[in-house]
Amino acid sequence: MKRVPVHILAAGLAGLVGLSSVPALADDLVVGAAISLTGGLAYADVPAQKGMQLAIDEINAAGGIGGKYKIELKLKDSRSDPAQTSVAAQELIDDGASVLVTPCDADPSIGAGQMAQAAGVAAFSTCASSPSLPLAVGDHMFTNFPGDNVQTTVSAKYAIDSGYKNAYILLSPDTAYTTLPNYFKTVFEKLGGKVVGEDNYSMGQQDFSAQVTKIKSLSPAADVIMTGAYEPDFPAFIKQLRAAGITAPVIGSDGIDSPTTFALGDVAEGVVFSTAGFAAPGSSLEAFNNKYKAATGSDPDTIYIAIGYDLIKVLEAAVLKADSVDREKVWAAVRELENVQGATSTITYKGTDGVPLRQVALVKVVKGNRELVLQEAPDPALVPAPKL
Repeated sequence: MKRVPVHILAAGLAGLVGLSSVPALADDLVVGAAISLTGGLAYADVPAQKGMQLAIDEINAAGGIGGKYKIELKLKDSRSDPAQTSVAAQELIDDGASVLVTPCDADPSIGAGQMAQAAGVAAFSTCASSPSLPLAVGDHMFTNFPGDNVQTTVSAKYAIDSGYKNAYILLSPDTAYTTLPNYFKTVFEKLGGKVVGEDNYSMGQQDFSAQVTKIKSLSPAADVIMTGAYEPDFPAFIKQLRAAGITAPVIGSDGIDSPTTFALGDVAEGVVFSTAGFAAPGSSLEAFNNKYKAATGSDPDTIYIAIGYDLIKVLEAAVLKADSVDREKVWAAVRELENVQGATSTITYKGTDGVPLRQVALVKVVKGNRELVLQEAPDPALVPAPKL
């Protein structure tokens, strides 16, 4: 997933747990997390770490995985920097990590994942959604979020089903994640739509006047606008778009599932975005949200908390299947996992290339709250192949 130009985000660090210096026992599952506790990716990695810790606390309080294997979380701040991520990853592997967790973006995860690959350690990104990440690293790299090509397949079909015929896409070549509108374009046009305009932007760009002017002059006009931009780029773009009087509906991606989006007020009204789940009544995510509030006193304010919880539940299932915390045995077990129940949905890795099979939710911003549009797994025949 997602990288913005680095800015320090220290909020939320106070009280982080999992930093114990107590040596792990031989039968502990040591999870080494080289993730972004500061910098531009902290908005996703810090919440994911909170969800991971909740799952770890539950499992350890019950006696460990299968009553046998406790989990130790070792954290190192990768500072949202690819080079620092690689340094932290190697230190954690050398320190005995059975599993490596990498940041919520493909770019820093590739170098760290290659180190895990060489050491025979299974590596999971907290929430990178680039389907090309496992292809770039190898068979020990896994993602933990619906792939960009899966999310955009659901979004493009929704756009067609909503009667939109002409689309404009806004993308950035700066990261793999922000090129995901290309997947949307492939599916939208396959289903009969037409992309009538597209533009690139630079991450960190705050002036979108050129793009807004182009959108306003399109003929035929765009019925829908799709982008993979996220903060701080998405807030700047949507504010300038609406200030120019452009009312076309906007479809975004999971990167805008953050408190920032819901604090934008009227300019974000009606924005639809794809994400990993929705807390519908009676759902597993509603149950998780209630559990999280009971444990912390606060409602979860982003899906990334539940995604972190999901990651640990996958590891729990793998250790149960392997009946071991051996690095290679855990990795082999992950590749055979089917229908693991997480907080957001069931999760399957068997038969995949490291990108899990799971549902996608489309959510609409309505008066600063989330409203479910639909939740489904797309037709596999529509999903575009990953692009390296």
